[in-house]
Amino acid sequence: MTDSDARLKRLAARLGKRLLKERCHVVTAESCTGGWIAKVLTDIAGSSQWFTEGFVTYSNQSKIRRLGVPRAVLEKHGAVSEETVRAMAAGALHRSSAHIAVAVTGIAGPGGAVPGKPVGTVWLGWATRRGRAIRIRTQLRRFRGDRNSVRRKTVRAALQGLLAR
Repeated sequence: MTDSDARLKRLAARLGKRLLKERCHVVTAESCTGGWIAKVLTDIAGSSQWFTEGFVTYSNQSKIRRLGVPRAVLEKHGAVSEETVRAMAAGALHRSSAHIAVAVTGIAGPGGAVPGKPVGTVWLGWATRRGRAIRIRTQLRRFRGDRNSVRRKTVRAALQGLLAR
């Protein structure tokens, strides 16, 4: 296990202890990380007590079908946008019994960059259910490095955001 992997595991374990204590459950909605956040979380023994499920919605069609992201949002703003990550996070909560959702969408590279959205552009979103209301917080990050590095940094930021809620 690399130092980076060990750090991710420690973050996930800390999050798991907190979620267990709070009796909360988390759901993931991932695009550019391809399920890596869910993997890190479920690597923790006992995660079934606080992890409900994960959605890997890599294609736009999958975001629409699995998470209910409006086609108009994708057409107007693109898959890598604040509007899309907000819809992904809200959709994950609506389609699960979780209290908290984390969503990520971005350009990990090496290709995929478009004007205004270079490789390393990642939108993260965290949604929290309070009764019927949903509160969503988003963050734009621009990570440097190769594909694996961008994805790893995205996972770390997603976990840190869950802990900071």
